[in-house]
Amino acid sequence: MAEVVKKPIKITETILRDAHQSLIATRMTTEQMLPIVDKLDKVGYHSVECWGGATFDASLRFLKEDPWDRLRKFRDGFKNTKLQMLFRGQNILGYRPYADDVVEYFVQKSIANGIDIIRIFDCLNDLRNLQTAVKASNKEKGHAQVALSYTLGDAYTMDYWVDMAKKVEDMGANSICIKDMAGLLVPYKATELVTALKEAVDIPIQLHTHYTSGVASMTYLKAVEAGVDVLDTAMSPFALGTSQPATEVMVETFKGTPYDTGFDQNLLAEIADYFRPIRDEALESGLLNPKNLGVNIKTLLYQVPGGMLSNLTSQLKEQHAEDKFYDVLEEVPRVRKDLGEPPLVTPSSQIVGTQAVFNVIMGERYKMVTKETKDVLSGKYGATVKPFDPEVQKKCIGDTEPITCRPADLIPDELDTLRSEMAQWSEQEEDVLSYALFPQVATEFFKYREAQKTKVDPKVADTENGAYPV
Repeated sequence: MAEVVKKPIKITETILRDAHQSLIATRMTTEQMLPIVDKLDKVGYHSVECWGGATFDASLRFLKEDPWDRLRKFRDGFKNTKLQMLFRGQNILGYRPYADDVVEYFVQKSIANGIDIIRIFDCLNDLRNLQTAVKASNKEKGHAQVALSYTLGDAYTMDYWVDMAKKVEDMGANSICIKDMAGLLVPYKATELVTALKEAVDIPIQLHTHYTSGVASMTYLKAVEAGVDVLDTAMSPFALGTSQPATEVMVETFKGTPYDTGFDQNLLAEIADYFRPIRDEALESGLLNPKNLGVNIKTLLYQVPGGMLSNLTSQLKEQHAEDKFYDVLEEVPRVRKDLGEPPLVTPSSQIVGTQAVFNVIMGERYKMVTKETKDVLSGKYGATVKPFDPEVQKKCIGDTEPITCRPADLIPDELDTLRSEMAQWSEQEEDVLSYALFPQVATEFFKYREAQKTKVDPKVADTENGAYPV
């Protein structure tokens, strides 16, 4: 067994992306973030995750902000720190697979506007859906990190993870992230997994988890002892619950050991002081639900990510069926099994969750089937680790012949068509990408932007608390 090298642990700060995505539905505004950038830049982070995930959608849809403008402002402010984003492989930041030309252009523009590290994942761990983004990132001299969506199930053995890691390294990734979106990785399993990966590959290993199930800090401790290179943490006002372990706690944990980060706790305290009123305001307004701050052991039982839990709650509320919550939780693993046991992460988490809600509310399984469930069963999202349930597949898609190739191979180039569709609104090259991902939402935003110029009173932005799973 290779000897573990003891070295300072590196930290990726998630306060500007995943922390507020997990706890307050991605509602932190650019205006709220910019005043603290200077102090965050002085900490010495490995990187600051500040873009991608649901930030793009939420900026346009709820905050009436241009996400590209946010990124440029971050780039201006962070002089010493690498900026990181989360990227859903062939789905980019949207909910369907896009043509290769759109993926390549999005990567190019992300890096041109200031992103250094692109964390790329696929909701099915189908590596074919990552290739285009990794190649594009390498071409643009960005750091391509491939995230393996961690989950449990018969198919997800240690051999599976080691094999995936080797393939990811061969693909040209610069590092690997174990993306534990539901907090399912328990401490001693982390020792085993990190040890196996460190022996299998030479590129750095990063660990990302959520506190939802209550084990995350212990998992981090064991992972660091096993040789993990980087951890994802969140500043304490937006840590724990469905977010990440607290940055200051991790820094203190490793102080005076070979893993010492060297971070200044006084500086971290000033940063925490800045975010605390934002948290208090979110608690007061109801945007931050105290339920999302506790430990939910159901996560380990049902493998449901925290953001998905809040999504299910809101869906049931709309249907006046909140009493069916536990029925839906029990239905989720069954639907997941029917659909080939995919990891539950955007967009597969929404697809499985919504289908589970319909199955329970309709009183008959698959009586009503969403378009996305049909697409999964038709192979349009890629290959699952296990086969679909043949009876469920037949009931949902009939005699449709499922595809077996890489889904994007069937999507012709889209950029030129998209450009012509939205030409009247284009003010910057990046606008076509906003439109590509969210045509209606982006068009509404472009109209709002136009109205702001002519001082026409715009429709007030909808800030209803929607939920954005990881």
